[in-house]
Amino acid sequence: MTGDDSDKRRRTLLRRMGIDVWVPREAPAGTPAATEAVDAGGPEPAPPTAPEPSPQPAQPGEPAASGHAVAQMDWQELAATVAGCTRCPLCESRTQTVFGVGRRDADILVVGEAPGAEEDRRGEPFVGRAGQLLDSMLQALGYGRERVFIANILKCRPPRNRDPEPAEVEACRPYLERQIALVAPRVILAVGRVAAQNLLATDKPLRMLRQRLHTLEPQGIPVVVSYHPAYLLRSPADKAKAWDDLKRLRENLPG
Repeated sequence: MTGDDSDKRRRTLLRRMGIDVWVPREAPAGTPAATEAVDAGGPEPAPPTAPEPSPQPAQPGEPAASGHAVAQMDWQELAATVAGCTRCPLCESRTQTVFGVGRRDADILVVGEAPGAEEDRRGEPFVGRAGQLLDSMLQALGYGRERVFIANILKCRPPRNRDPEPAEVEACRPYLERQIALVAPRVILAVGRVAAQNLLATDKPLRMLRQRLHTLEPQGIPVVVSYHPAYLLRSPADKAKAWDDLKRLRENLPG
């Protein structure tokens, strides 16, 4: 790849994240004007994957599946169990559970905090403006939403979007652990303080967790920590730092 091609690719990736870059006013003769269309160099796109179906929930009062039982479930059993989960009081206030969405053998698993109001209504994680920015971040790596799997620490929305409580995280933990085992990703991207701290079982602040590559044990999966897209919408100056995180993630991807 020539130096010019490398520069064009870098500018394209940064634009997709919304980071301003300097672009020469005049292009060489015969060069297409729409440089944003340059291929980011990622893998060939897969057919779009629809959100996981929402099976009929279990009847109230049915016993919750044990963590051991969850660890043996396939995708269909796991989705049905999450849909009818009553392991914590959040089941009483949710509209529906938010299981997760995406490719079931993805290289990248994105882990967020918990569903918000729109996610609770639609049953899909990371929708709205924050979801659009997450899509742009993934596209900057050459991975569209359809090529990753996206899930949350919690499968139900906490009231008023408060932080998850320890008992709620513990109740949902077997579901996320089983999703990680089924996807078997090459790398995990944890977005936001709550997701990173709970996934890595630490109380270190986000600024320290972003400084290095982590490992999820006992699976041995690399974990990259970055800002939550909702935070980046409020603090766009930190998008450049998020790009540094994505470059660290890209180093652990195949090819």
